[in-house]
Amino acid sequence: MEHGIGYFFGHIASSVHHYLAGTSKQDLIWVAIGLAGQCLFMMRFIVQWIHSERHQQSLIPVSFWYLSLLGGLIVLAYGIHRIDPVIILGQLPGTIVYARNLVLIKRHARKSQQKPH
Repeated sequence: MEHGIGYFFGHIASSVHHYLAGTSKQDLIWVAIGLAGQCLFMMRFIVQWIHSERHQQSLIPVSFWYLSLLGGLIVLAYGIHRIDPVIILGQLPGTIVYARNLVLIKRHARKSQQKPH
């Protein structure tokens, strides 16, 4: 390799500085919103992994669906703001599925509470 690791990180820092300098404050706010949504969306996998490890079987906790819905909606809003059909089409169906799963979970919990013990 001709250039060392310092060159690599210097190039990354320079690219980030160039991007930030050429981006409006409003667009930076939207990038932050999109990144926050993506972080929430990513956290669902970590929550599911920890939950499954605790129970020593593959399980999906309710929080997985809340993180999915919230993260998906935020990323969808970012995609709509950017008028990005790839993001919009990638997130829209998922948000419907996540919301539906939460409805089914609540319905099941309600029915379970109504049953005589």
